[in-house]
Amino acid sequence: MSRLGKAPIPLPKGVEVKVSKEAIEVKGPKGTLKHEFPLGISVKVEEDQVHVLFDEKAGLEKPHYGLHRSLINNAVVGVSAGFEKQLSLIGVGYRAAVKGNVLDLQLGFSHPSQVAIPADLQVTVEKNTLIKVTGPNKQVVGQFAANVRALRPPEPYKGKGVRYVDEYVRKKAGKSAKGS
Repeated sequence: MSRLGKAPIPLPKGVEVKVSKEAIEVKGPKGTLKHEFPLGISVKVEEDQVHVLFDEKAGLEKPHYGLHRSLINNAVVGVSAGFEKQLSLIGVGYRAAVKGNVLDLQLGFSHPSQVAIPADLQVTVEKNTLIKVTGPNKQVVGQFAANVRALRPPEPYKGKGVRYVDEYVRKKAGKSAKGS
């Protein structure tokens, strides 16, 4: 059985948890998240800890135990501390700006690329080339950052494009000159 699933989830101060039969609602300073779990998994709240319990007789596969424990842990961390992804624009003339609820990107195309910002995310742009995406839901933050990166992924010859701040892009050698 999952060893991670057995570990209790600590509740930080200011985080409230409500449990129903098939869902858990986590409320904190950064927002509210709801997670539904399947039959065979139950959640119990004791003092400042959340315990995820697994019923082997329900017919649920064992890997789901650790998965749902991690998803509930991500909800607790998200409403208390939040998640952040940083993207960097590398290239001449590449820049970004937030206009209302739209991220406006100039990525070397003949037209600007515009990406709608989901309601529960905060997107800020620093120095026109550094984009910070923050929010309580880890999946939404990561998916939005991946969608922005997919508009112009870093190319391997000069490294131009949109990349994560901590991402390493391995560069290839260009064509070598023909010797005569």
